[in-house]
Parts: sequence; structure tokens; C-alpha cells
Amino acid sequence: MDLKFRTCTQTSWRRCGVTLRRIRRNQLRLGMYIHTLEGSWFKHPFWKRGFLLERETDLAAVLSSQIETLLIDISKGADLAKAKAKATLGSAAPEAFDEAWTQDERTAAAVEVVNRSKEVMRQVLDTARLGQAIESTAVTSVVEDVASCIEHNQPALLKILRLKSKDEYTYLHSVAVCALMISLARQLGLDRRTTKDLGTAGLLHDIGKVVLPVDVLNKPGRLTDEEFALVKTHSLEGYRLLSDLDNIPEAALDVCQHHHEKIDGSGYPHGLCAEQITLAARMGAICDVYDAVTSDRPYKDAWAPLEAITRMRQWNGHFDPKILFAFMVSIGVFPVGTLVQLQNERIGVIIEGGRHATKPKVLTFYSTRKRKFTRSELVIAGGKRSSDAIVCEADPAEWGISLARIDHLVRLGARWV
Repeated sequence: MDLKFRTCTQTSWRRCGVTLRRIRRNQLRLGMYIHTLEGSWFKHPFWKRGFLLERETDLAAVLSSQIETLLIDISKGADLAKAKAKATLGSAAPEAFDEAWTQDERTAAAVEVVNRSKEVMRQVLDTARLGQAIESTAVTSVVEDVASCIEHNQPALLKILRLKSKDEYTYLHSVAVCALMISLARQLGLDRRTTKDLGTAGLLHDIGKVVLPVDVLNKPGRLTDEEFALVKTHSLEGYRLLSDLDNIPEAALDVCQHHHEKIDGSGYPHGLCAEQITLAARMGAICDVYDAVTSDRPYKDAWAPLEAITRMRQWNGHFDPKILFAFMVSIGVFPVGTLVQLQNERIGVIIEGGRHATKPKVLTFYSTRKRKFTRSELVIAGGKRSSDAIVCEADPAEWGISLARIDHLVRLGARWV
């Protein structure tokens, strides 16, 4: 619906070239000029009105708000249809425009998946809190949606899930761990059935928290010993709840009960260590902690992905180091100075750790096939099928690479980035 808005006469507005279009929230795209967000300002996070939508974070904020409709000014930004928007922006760099539009569409699709999943998990957890049976089809629908989004648009989905507010954490933490488990399972080359079961495990891993007092879960300060002991019961409570249900994968029961076990045996509830902890539970421990520390909580601000991974690697005895490295590959985040082996039989050092929006930069300097040092070359780590894909962490002692050389290469690489 096109509208010609006027204050005194329609002609004056035409002369000014102002043409507004009312669109639904899910039709919003980057490059549009927002004239007005319709409805109460309580329903959206913006104090300003009238601005060009250029940032993905702003797009995600509107798409996940309670606003139903808004007005865009197509004289100042993109129109609703791709063809009209392309004409508005001009014919220069058509490939760049198509790429931006595709990215925009994918962001919107990821937001829709997150919103649907959040509402389903709200219902699932509220049902469990009332002591009623969980509907397995609802859980399955979320896992399938998330798995499909991971397959086609992993970076956008993980980015949107990190934007969750403190109030949404209870519901979206489960969805985020589901997504991270599926992504990690794909990196490990697990089959589709196992991957789906692990997604279900991620979605239900914290269900035991529904029996805990909300004021303890959301306490802004440090827990007392008694409160912490109460929180630790959630793994066994969750296992009890899931054990009473049909069609729950064994992996979900295992991860629910053991995602707080640690490799050195200092975890809970059973103090398992090393190989006593299943692959599923070791994966769950990493995905759960990563999403928790990169989310805003009542008692702490979120860590950036790179900070989170750097700190997690320093917690000796907490995680399986090989699974943690596979997790790093799955999300594309590496601490600077990490020594890695590439698909093309070269070894390099990470000189820029990567983000969800960029790929890690690697300074290569050694050939594993020839077992000798080579000329340094800067490469961008590629995807799984790329010759520059990161395949594993390299042991410097195995290849005769000194720590001093690694430090020198990191300093050298700093000049290139």
C-alpha cells in the first residue's frame, strides 16, 4: 500500500518527493529508510525516528521486536521489491547489491527461526514447570528448523542468538546450545541422525532448572553455598523429567545429566573424568559454557566470542581439548597465536582470530609434506572444502617449531592486519 502523506496539501508533499509505504515487520530489509515505527515505543528499542537501516544489529532488533507495521520512505532508501530497490540504489556494482540483498534475506530468515523457536521453548518450559508432559513434536520442530538454518545460514543464526536480552536468556539459551551442538556435530562429521539427537540434547539440557526458584536462577550477586548446591541439582532433576517421557534420545538424557562434568573429574553430579564422559556430554559442556559466557546475564556482561574462547582454552582440565578445537573451527573463532594445520599440508599461526562476520587470518610458514620452513604467506582460512581450511591444531614440538618463532610470526602478522 503506497501512501501520500500531507500536512496541509498533497501537492506540497509530492514536491518534496516524500513517498511512504507501510510494510510488515518481517518485510524490513537493510537499505530501507525507516520513517516511523508504528505502535507504542515500549514495543521497540529505538528512541530515534527517521533513519537509514544500515546495521544488521538494528535490523535484528526491529525484526525481534513487538512492532507489527512500520512506514518506510522509499525516496530516501530501498523499496519493498528487490527490483525497485535495485533501481533506487542504481546499477553500479550489481554483484555487491545481490550479495547484500541475499545476506539481508538470510538475516531475516534467521530471525524468524529464532522467534519461532523462542516461543516454542517458552511453551515447552512452562509446560514442564507445571508438571505436564512435554510435547515431543514441538521439540522436534525446533531442532529441524535450527538444523536447516545451520546448514544454509550458520553465521547469521549464531549472530542473532548472541543478541538475546537478559529476559530472553532462559528460552534462547536452549535454542543457542541446540544450534551450537548441531554445528559442532557437523564439524565432527557425525551422521544426520546423531546430529539431530545432539540438537535435541542441546535444546533440553537445562530443563531441570524449571524446578528451581527463579530468584536463585536470576540472582544478580554471588550464590551462597546452599544456593549453589540447589542449582547443581538441576542436572539430575532434568534427567528425572526426561526419563518419564517417550521418544527422548539417549544422548539428550546423557547431556542433560552430565553437561557439567569436567575432564579432570572435578565436575558434577558424578565426578566423571576423561573417557568416562561420553562424546555427547563433552560437546554439551563446551556449547553450554560458550553460550552462557557470551550472553548478558543478571550478574555479568557478555564476553566477546574471542575472549570466551581464549579463556575457555586456559581452563585446564575443564574441557576435552580436541573437541574444544573442533568447536573453534565450527564457529570460526581462534585466539591469536594458535598454531594450526591447513588442508593443503601447511602450518600457520593465527594472527587475527575471526568473528562471525569475518574469517580467521593465518600466516603460513611451514610445509608438513616437505617438513621444512617456507616463505611466510598470509591466507584467509576457508570453509571445509577449501585448501585453506583449518583441519587441526598443530603441536609445535612435533614439527620442531620453537615458541620464540611463533611469537615472532605473531608480531610480524600484527603489521599485516
